Amino acid sequence: MPVCLHNYHYSVYGRIARVALAEKGVDYETVEINPFAEDLPPSYLALNPFGRVPTLVHDQTVIFETAAITRYVDEAFPGPALQPDTATDRARMTQIIAIIDSYGYWPMVRQVFSHRVFGPREGAPADEPAVQDGLKASPLVLQALEALADDAAFLFGDRISLADIHLAPMIAYFAQAPEGAALLGEYRKLSSWWGRLVARPSLIATDPGLPEKDSAPQRR
Repeated sequence: MPVCLHNYHYSVYGRIARVALAEKGVDYETVEINPFAEDLPPSYLALNPFGRVPTLVHDQTVIFETAAITRYVDEAFPGPALQPDTATDRARMTQIIAIIDSYGYWPMVRQVFSHRVFGPREGAPADEPAVQDGLKASPLVLQALEALADDAAFLFGDRISLADIHLAPMIAYFAQAPEGAALLGEYRKLSSWWGRLVARPSLIATDPGLPEKDSAPQRR
């Protein structure tokens, strides 16, 4: 049975799942779900009662929550391992993912990116207080990640892990805001890491793009 990813095109978490699938070379189908819609299909809520994305369906297995999806993808399919070999490095991988989810996603994506970049592309004015709140909260996250990162090709070691896969789509959005790109540039290891990772085929293949500013629909 084919793998099916229920996803929203612009979802940063959906992209994390897609990058993991690309890194493992897994073919999959997609079903577009807008988690912001007022009435989600009952068939989707039967899969994910919280109505969030992404949700992965493989044979009889249904998984939601992105960290669970990416670990399943790594362990259920052949291909290069996306988790480190040692307990110490696996703990650090999990720590980085938890930092991103708990402290990074909201200020970097929902505040800085959404209100500086995505909202204006849809015709909404930038919410400056939200952007400034995000910019104030982001340095602590970047400092913590910088301290955990190695001077290596990836966040730690010489092969990509789920930590890189989890962080990359967040940074891809954050760095589209001029202030986000400037902040990232203050952290040597992270900015060097991003300069390498942004050209990785799995990141290029999963780039959701953004609507053109001049043709974007007005938000109602």
